[in-house]
Amino acid sequence: MGLGSREFETLVPSEMRKDVTFRFHGELNDFLAPPLRNVAFEHLAGTTDTLKHVIESLGVPHTEIGHVTVNGAPRDISAQLAEGDDIQVFPHTIPIPLNGVPTFVIDGHLGRLAAYLRMLGFDSWYQRLADDEALAAVSSHEHRILLTRDVGLLKRREIEHGYCVRADKPHDQLREVTRRFALAPHFAPFTRCMDCNGPLMPVSKSEVAHLLPPHTRETKNEFSRCLNCGKIFWRGSHHARMLGWIQDLANANL
Repeated sequence: MGLGSREFETLVPSEMRKDVTFRFHGELNDFLAPPLRNVAFEHLAGTTDTLKHVIESLGVPHTEIGHVTVNGAPRDISAQLAEGDDIQVFPHTIPIPLNGVPTFVIDGHLGRLAAYLRMLGFDSWYQRLADDEALAAVSSHEHRILLTRDVGLLKRREIEHGYCVRADKPHDQLREVTRRFALAPHFAPFTRCMDCNGPLMPVSKSEVAHLLPPHTRETKNEFSRCLNCGKIFWRGSHHARMLGWIQDLANANL
């Protein structure tokens, strides 16, 4: 949350501040202090502050912003403010259009979401103990969408694409991300290792028979192996249930 007017006046001389008006729309209000939600409000900004700086000081990370208008005209968030500006801040239109199949980097608190995205075939970088610097670097250098519940992490300058996941439960998180980025047409279930993110390739039973539990060796005939970690996969008793769940998820987002 940004400083209130009186607090700001005590820190910044009058000749170094500008009085502007903000109005945030839609889901962006999730990030604001309750008195600032869904209303126009005045705010005191420093003379050199950019839109990005002031918007993030109020609590909204730049990755959540679809577009901004100033006095009715579109404006880049790198622009500076002028006295009396009227600023309207809008969220992305959902679903967000993407070029090709998206890839993700996922912070350490969303491990189950990472596994589910991998199950659906999405390249999802995840390391449980990765710090903010590592997550931001992977997102920036590999052009991955950062998924996190850490608002501060999304405010890092180098992160271009990211999303603050709202839901608490992993299934709900997956539905949320699927809808936001229109993932359903790109589903490729069971083509990626849920443990390490490596691609899965079919392998003959004869190649892996010596590695299988006795019951699996006797009852199963189709196998895949991760090209990265070597783990072997087959269709267990839960496979049909998981396929049904994936189909329901796809139908709900098409």
